[in-house]
Amino acid sequence: MANIGKRNVLTIVRGAPPGFYLDGGTHGEILLPGKLIPPGATPGGTIDVFVYRDSEDRLVATPQKPLVMVGQFAMLRVVSINPRIGVFLDWGLDKDLLLPMRETFKPVSTGEYVLVQVVLDEKTDRLIASARLNRRLAFPPVGTYKEGDSVNLIVMSHSELGYNMIVNDAHRGLLYDSDAKGRLEPGDRFDGYVRTVRPDGKIDVALGKSGYRRIAPLTDEILAALVAKGGRLPFNDNSSPEAIREYFGVSKKAFKQAIGSLFRERRIYIDPDCIRIVFQKPER
Repeated sequence: MANIGKRNVLTIVRGAPPGFYLDGGTHGEILLPGKLIPPGATPGGTIDVFVYRDSEDRLVATPQKPLVMVGQFAMLRVVSINPRIGVFLDWGLDKDLLLPMRETFKPVSTGEYVLVQVVLDEKTDRLIASARLNRRLAFPPVGTYKEGDSVNLIVMSHSELGYNMIVNDAHRGLLYDSDAKGRLEPGDRFDGYVRTVRPDGKIDVALGKSGYRRIAPLTDEILAALVAKGGRLPFNDNSSPEAIREYFGVSKKAFKQAIGSLFRERRIYIDPDCIRIVFQKPER
C-alpha cells in the first residue's frame, strides 16, 4: 500500500494520456503526471515516488524529492501569504505546502523561514504544515530513553532555562544554556545525547557526551593545548564560564571535572592564575 507523505516504490500499471497510473494498493491507482515521467520508465516496471493529494483531493505521485516528509521537521521559506487561507511554503515540490492560519504560531513575512512539522490533516487527508509544535510533541513515556543514549536534536525555541529541543522527531527535551555551544537558532540540527532522565520521563540533553564520557576527550584536548602553548594556559577553577566556553567550547562544570582529573593524576598543576603541565617545575 502506498504511504501518503512518504517515498514509495510503486509498480507502473498502465499508461494513459494524463500519464502513468501506479498501483497504490488499497488507495487504488495513483496518477504520475506525464510531465514528471522520468526517462526509461515503462509499464510493468517500478518507480520511486512521493505520494500526496493535489488541490482536487486526488492522490498523485511525483519523482521529485521534498525537503521534508510527513512527521518530520524543517525550516521552510515563506513563498506567499493568503490572509484567509494561510501561508504557503517552499518544500521542494512544484506545489507549495500550506501552513493553515490555525496552525501558525506568530505572524510571518514573505521570505522568512519557519520551523514546521509536516502532518496529515485529519479533516482533509492532505499534507499540511504546522508551526504549533508544542502541542504536537510529547514528553517521552518513562523508559523510552536512558542516560547516554544517542539522539537527533533540533532547536525549537528558547526559554528561561535553556533551549527547548525536538528529540528524534517525536519528543521534547531541554538543553540548558550552560551546555549550549554559543547561540543556537530554531531549526539548528545536532547529534546529541541524553544527559538526564527525570523520574517523570522528561529528559535533559547535551550536545556532547555527558559526565565521565566527556571527561576523557576533554583532558586530552587540554593537554594538547598546554603543549601547544608551552605548558601554560591562563585558566583555572576561577575562570569565567564565558572564557572557558570561548576557548574550549565546553561548560565550566565539564572543564573543572577535566582539570580535576588531570590534577589527581599529577599531570598538571593548578595555580592561582593558570594551569601548567607537570613537566614544568613549580615556580618558587
